This record gives sequence, structure tokens and C-alpha cells, in this order.
Amino acid sequence: MTYPNAAVLNGPAPEARPEYLREPEPFDAMPVSRPLPWHRRLWQQGWLRKGVILLALALIWEIVARVQDNDLMLPTFLATARAFAEGIASGELPGKAAVSLSVLLQGYAGGIGLAFVLTTLAVSTRTGRDLLDTLTAMFNPLPAIALLPLALLWFGLGTKSLIFVLIHSVLWPLALNTYAGFRGVPETLRMAGRNYGLRGLRYVLLILVPAALPAILSGLKIGWAFAWRTLIAAELVFGASSGKGGLGWFIFQNRNELYTDRVFAGLATVILIGLLVEGLVFTTLERLTVRRWGMQH
Repeated sequence: MTYPNAAVLNGPAPEARPEYLREPEPFDAMPVSRPLPWHRRLWQQGWLRKGVILLALALIWEIVARVQDNDLMLPTFLATARAFAEGIASGELPGKAAVSLSVLLQGYAGGIGLAFVLTTLAVSTRTGRDLLDTLTAMFNPLPAIALLPLALLWFGLGTKSLIFVLIHSVLWPLALNTYAGFRGVPETLRMAGRNYGLRGLRYVLLILVPAALPAILSGLKIGWAFAWRTLIAAELVFGASSGKGGLGWFIFQNRNELYTDRVFAGLATVILIGLLVEGLVFTTLERLTVRRWGMQH
């Protein structure tokens, strides 16, 4: 049996295209990307964009207050800034802020310690896991300020009652975030830790905590916000009861005396402290840890 020629089946072979050499273009002739203009480079800075937003809000505040023309209801931004500067110069606002922060740090540290103990038990034993699930389901929906009457009965007027409600406000959101971060640790890391013989507290500190650090930092920020709000609200009650307190008492006292500009100055102090803690503490901590390690973008 004979087979037809492949050339007959496929047709004539195509003609070869002529070869040619192409001289490369000189380097100077290639387009060179120009640097961004100075104003666009400046706009890339996050602090500038946030500053512009704050200036826009201040301008809107000033316009609305002048249109309303009622300093008792809404003082102007300039009047509030003047009251804030007077409070700083007299030392009253820094003193009140120091009182609030000293109490806040004690309650915050207590909440962090208890959250670490509960989450360590939860990842170590089944009983600890059931305990954490039950307690968070019971107490996490309960507002911390709702425990203030009980705190007054148990601890009386003073710092201990404030610390009690602050621990409650920090403990549950931090414990939930930390435990969720622990559960999200890859099984490979868990097996590596067990192969090295790590158990108990060493296993948590050396394996789980570094791997779950983004979730832990989120819990710390949420706990800080809850504690700061709870403290100001609690100090309003404590100030009315005992005549002393921090920024909450400053706001309450000036509200009773109808110094609305000083009330807004106290609120501005609360906001500024929150911004400073967020920008200087938590952002720096994230940059030195999870962003540097490539765990967060």
C-alpha cells in the first residue's frame, strides 16, 4: 500500500520571509517618565490629607455656628479653640486628662491580663473553650456602664469602681479577637510548635501570639475605644456624686455652669487623646510588627 506524498497533501511549502536586522533605538530617544509635580507628591502624604479633612470640618463648624448665632447651643470653632487654649494654659485640662488616663491604664491593663488568661485556657483545654464561649455570650452584649450601679454597691465611690467597669469593657472584645486569631493560626505552625516540644504557655507565647498578632492588635484597639468611652461616661456619674474626676467631670461641671465652649473643649480633648493614641501608639506598633513582618498591608 502506497501513501501519498506529504507535500502533495499539504500543498507547496510557504516561502521563507526575508530576514533583516533592526538597529536598536538610542537610549536617549526612549521616553523617560517625569517625576510627579511637587503638589502631587505632597498630596501623597497621609497626614496632609487628614489635616485637610480636619480643616474642612472646622470650617463647616464655624459657618454653621455663625449662622445659628447661639453660643449656648453651639459655640463657634474659634470660641472652642480659645477655651481649649485657656484650659491648657491654666493646667486644668492636662490635669483632668492625667487623672482619666491613670485610671484608664489600670483598667486597660487588668482587662488585657484577664483576656490573656481566658484565651490561653481556651486554646489549651476544652473546658477553657467552653468557659470562654459561655462568658462572652453572657457578658459581651452587656454595656459596661450598666454595671456602674453594682460597682458603686460593691466598691463604693472611687477608683476601684471605675477600674471594674473598665475591665469589663476591655475584656470581652479583646478575648474574642484574640481567640479568633488563635483559631486562625495555620496548622503547619501548630505542628511545628508541637514538634519542638512546646506546650502550654510557651506554645501560646512562641507560636500562637506572633501568628495571631494582627487580630490581637485589632482587639487592643477596640478595647481601647470601648474603655475610653466607658471611662468618660462613668466619670460623669462619679463626678456628679463625689465632686471629683477627670475629663468626664470637667465636661459635666461646665455643662451645669452653661460654659458650652468649655464643654466642647473637653470633648475636643477626648478626641485629641484618642487620635494621639491611635496615631502614635497603635500605628507605630503595627508598623514595627505586623507590617514589617509582611502580615499586614
